[in-house]
Amino acid sequence: MSDDILARLTAVLQQRRDADPASSYVAGLYHKGLDTILKKVGEEATETVIAAKGGDTDQLVYETADLWFHTLVLLVHEGVDPARVLQELERRFGLSGLDEKAARGRS
Repeated sequence: MSDDILARLTAVLQQRRDADPASSYVAGLYHKGLDTILKKVGEEATETVIAAKGGDTDQLVYETADLWFHTLVLLVHEGVDPARVLQELERRFGLSGLDEKAARGRS
């Protein structure tokens, strides 16, 4: 397993932002715009939940990979470096989930 897969995948996704929509699936998603990307993230989230409920761990891994991939597409589309998400997770590491939510003012 490669530790830098996120960085390598992000680089490819960034390259595809300006690619011909006919040249790749991701370029086509970018061309169709935010609503299409959001719909795809929602579909993948639903499929991940269904896989978890079904109890098939291989399917759960597969669907989670799709969800993470499409979430990365969303972040790159919106100009957000996925490393920022990792930084946020690092910031939260070791915090109680209850304390972290209280600090945001949410219940």
